[in-house]
Amino acid sequence: MKQNHNSRRINEQAREKLANILLFEIADPDLMLVTLTGVEVSIDKSVLRAYISCESDRYESVSAALERAKGRIRSLLGHALGWRVTPEIIFQIDTSTDEAERIARALQNVPPTLGVEKDEEGYPVDSAEEGE
Repeated sequence: MKQNHNSRRINEQAREKLANILLFEIADPDLMLVTLTGVEVSIDKSVLRAYISCESDRYESVSAALERAKGRIRSLLGHALGWRVTPEIIFQIDTSTDEAERIARALQNVPPTLGVEKDEEGYPVDSAEEGE
């Protein structure tokens, strides 16, 4: 979605209000230790896409808890924002932290073939050839 100063301000306002609602207003134990990583509001403010991060083994329980609480969250958000239209909320699990973790693990487990000296074409240099 294209961002300008106004849309960034609206997204930030919606993120703050939604984070406060999730933190202080919703008392579902399945929503403990979830993080609101971002919010995107459509130009006409009719749709709000919220990105939620949590442990990978809790994706299903958190998604189910968000669906159960969606009506209450939307009602509280409508009052908190004071916009003419209360946006429809779409919750999406943010898996970018899992992807970053997977990449970090892959970088730690460097295959031994990467340490072998190679020529300009990428073929391993035979140490016997160097001595000749």
